[in-house]
Amino acid sequence: MYCKSSDSFKRNNVPKTQKTTIAVLTPSEDKDFIVRKISMKPGGSMPNHTNIIQHQQYVLEGEAKVVVGDDVYHAKKGDFIYIPAGINHYYEACYNKEYEFLCMINTKEDCIKML
Repeated sequence: MYCKSSDSFKRNNVPKTQKTTIAVLTPSEDKDFIVRKISMKPGGSMPNHTNIIQHQQYVLEGEAKVVVGDDVYHAKKGDFIYIPAGINHYYEACYNKEYEFLCMINTKEDCIKML
């Protein structure tokens, strides 16, 4: 068990993205779910892709254009985003503030397909 700042976790660049980092916040021994903190600098983006697992996301800071399937959202602090398995989605932090969100997934093996 622990209680520590999410900013104290190691951040890594996310492959095939622009100005985007990820920190895995869940202890490696947890086998039920994974919580990740994703940060996009202004102008950052994540390309259109699908995952074979669902995502649940909570926006911590900033604003971004988030496209899920055919729906376009202006996501902002306090919003909750649900992305079903197999649905294409992408992000554009096209505003003047860093966009940060928590992304919760299960521990099933995932397969990411870039579109």
